[in-house]
Amino acid sequence: QVQLVESGGGLVQAGGSLRLSCAASRIFFSSSTMGWYRQAPGKQRELVAIISSGRVTNYADSVKGRFTISRDNALSTVYLQMNSLKPEDTAVYYCNAVKLGAAGYNYWGQGTQVTVTS
Repeated sequence: QVQLVESGGGLVQAGGSLRLSCAASRIFFSSSTMGWYRQAPGKQRELVAIISSGRVTNYADSVKGRFTISRDNALSTVYLQMNSLKPEDTAVYYCNAVKLGAAGYNYWGQGTQVTVTS
């Protein structure tokens, strides 16, 4: 059973930093594309950052230059370093693991709350 366990969310003032972690089941991790998504109340879930198995990254325009996604395959963990946080970053952040193909999958973590105050 693939599991995604998130941690690192919390309350922070604008301009501060947080690092989110998502520990995944070791099996399939190195072959998975990992991503962070977020959803604010009343808004649609949006992609924040994604990192492929080859460590190619993409970011939402709103977080470029502030957030960094990385992965440690030995620890089966993906991280989201969040700097210069803004109130509009407030959302529930979800970890995602996806793999295409006959044995593909699309898993989500439970979500972790990030609240940024002015």
